[in-house]
Amino acid sequence: MAHDILCFGEALIDFHSEGRNERGFPRAFVPFAGGAPANVAVAVARLGGRGAFVGMLGSDLFGNLLLDSLNAAGVDCRGVARTGEANTALAFVAHDARGERSFTFYRPPSADLLFRPQHFREDSFRDAAVLHVCSNSLTDPALAETTREGMRRARAASALVSCDLNLRPALWPREVDPRSEVWPTLALADLVKLSKEEFAWLATEGEEAALERLWQGRTRLLIVTDADQPIRWFHPDAEGVLPVYAVPMIDSTAAGDAFVGGLLHRLALDGVASGAALDQLVSELPRLHTTLRFAAACGAITVTRQGSFTAMPEESEVLAFMETPAVPASQVSASATH
Repeated sequence: MAHDILCFGEALIDFHSEGRNERGFPRAFVPFAGGAPANVAVAVARLGGRGAFVGMLGSDLFGNLLLDSLNAAGVDCRGVARTGEANTALAFVAHDARGERSFTFYRPPSADLLFRPQHFREDSFRDAAVLHVCSNSLTDPALAETTREGMRRARAASALVSCDLNLRPALWPREVDPRSEVWPTLALADLVKLSKEEFAWLATEGEEAALERLWQGRTRLLIVTDADQPIRWFHPDAEGVLPVYAVPMIDSTAAGDAFVGGLLHRLALDGVASGAALDQLVSELPRLHTTLRFAAACGAITVTRQGSFTAMPEESEVLAFMETPAVPASQVSASATH
């Protein structure tokens, strides 16, 4: 079966801070190729999968750098469109002593915001096992509807639809509540990944109410991550907790994207390409836990390196990392909710 994992949305240049002057400000910023959906596509390709990126790049120096970096990583870029009407987006990344990052974005205007339904290739979804999106393509109303149109086309092509919220409040207009675009998008996703903070942000009326709203849409599996704290996962009929790996952190920039890339890669290899297949996966807990541990190992390795594309591990590294002592079975839990 097809194993292509299409990742739709933004690709941008992350300028990572380097060194400090006597007043504590960065001495320099070094460019790295990045952008959450692009990172996921690279993560899949580095693992040996068929990652593809779909989005708009500027016809500028940074757009050229991104396209070259994606191609060098083995990502299928046939779905990339170019424009001279706006430049490629930029983000300046600063790190604290623990490796946690903060962002300053130069967007909008930027090229990625100009992608429209007519820019999708007719054959983009033909070989897709998964379409993956993030919320950064929801900050502009026209692009938000384009994102949902892509999700609908993927579903019509029998692909699994995945969404990592990856919320960046600084990208949203101050007068807009992102939930107005986020909830209609989540309703189209079979698989949703949130951070602990994003789950709390969505659950304005409590977790149970948020879960019930997710189950009213297409969602069959919600995964909630919390750095090196245990993963929580939720299904309409079950939920569970799974410990992850604690490692020294250098740069957390692409950790979530590496996790998602590892997760989607394993799901595609395992033939999990529909909501019904997710239901079956949840019914086989050892299989689900193995998939989540693989994804967690991808994220753990990535935080020990700087950058985004450059930090993604190969499959052999992940499998070797997973040979470290397993988490105690007593720390793994699951329960039926109905």
